[in-house]
Amino acid sequence: MATSITVRVPLAIRRRPGRKTVVTPVPDGGEAAVPTRADTALVKALARAHRWQHLLEEGRYASISEMATAERIDRGYLGRILQLTLLAPDIVEAILDGRQPDGLTLPVFLAPLPSTWAEQRLVVRSDRGAASRLTRVRPSPSGTAACAPSPR
Repeated sequence: MATSITVRVPLAIRRRPGRKTVVTPVPDGGEAAVPTRADTALVKALARAHRWQHLLEEGRYASISEMATAERIDRGYLGRILQLTLLAPDIVEAILDGRQPDGLTLPVFLAPLPSTWAEQRLVVRSDRGAASRLTRVRPSPSGTAACAPSPR
């Protein structure tokens, strides 16, 4: 006599750029695993941007062109990645924690970014269409406020 057993496992499928992630429930009395939703491509780009910025600041390379040649990277790509060092600290923290909106992926951040932290926050924190608006916003002519702390 054949019997069948049905096993039900509650789970959720979360969509991330380019992949799907299965999130399983926490067993009773077990420790909750901290699921990471961080976009690995974006996190790597942030790390590279800060590394390259550090190399420029310590004088290892005199220019972006010199660094691009030494690192065997396209100069334009290196410059676009370096602009990630100008992101507001809370936006960087959200990216590292995986809390940025789903549409904000690395290709979106490689477009010209708003120069002030306040403009960046407005674009990133808006719920609908943030990715398309980020690519349409052009840096302001002053460009000086991007490096200065802004009020929260």
